[in-house]
Amino acid sequence: MVLFDSELGRKRKKAVLTTGSMSDPYVHIEAELRLMQKALELIAKHGFGISVLTKSDLILRDIDLYKQIDRNLKAVVSLTVTTTDDLLAAKLEPHVARPTRRFEVLGEFARQGISTGIWMSPVLPFLEDTEENVVSIVKAAAKNGVAYIQAFGIGTTMREGSRDYFYSQLCRLFPGLKERYQSAYGQNYICPSPNEKKLLQLFRDACDEFGIIHDQKSINELIYKPKYAQQTLF
Repeated sequence: MVLFDSELGRKRKKAVLTTGSMSDPYVHIEAELRLMQKALELIAKHGFGISVLTKSDLILRDIDLYKQIDRNLKAVVSLTVTTTDDLLAAKLEPHVARPTRRFEVLGEFARQGISTGIWMSPVLPFLEDTEENVVSIVKAAAKNGVAYIQAFGIGTTMREGSRDYFYSQLCRLFPGLKERYQSAYGQNYICPSPNEKKLLQLFRDACDEFGIIHDQKSINELIYKPKYAQQTLF
């Protein structure tokens, strides 16, 4: 944290920092170590903004810090949601907050005036790529004041090294699904839903109906544009 404090102190131009897209900053050990909390304190101290992505309700612990950062420049809180089915999510993501709880978290931040969003990716083919699921995510987002949803297509990716583990879990949890994946995608890295085009249009239409931002340009502006214009001497 000493190095982070020093680096922020050297920056003359304030900006929105981002974290969470590659590694969740609210892993379980964060409850004990409080590294994210300490980082947020430094971000607030130096007047920077923050955009964070997580699957954990532990983020509520730091809500006052996010409010302070938002008053200084901008805070944006996003949670990954790819299904509204708590039972399915319990199989796919057994060690994180259930979707119902994640929407509660998003609703609380929205009520506190913090901009919120959803990262709707990956949407697993043959498990989550249904019209009912896509629409239910958008409706739940609207109910809880979510400002935007990012959808990077409808499907998933499979890297070398992770494919075997993914298939082993499919065999354990969804017998017969591995063979369906192998038939549809072989060794492909990008694995889109067979209904991707139709589902993406359905997603866009639903977002438009409920007033939720979904195009990347507008999302980037919401995240990175300071909430309050900084005054100059001239």
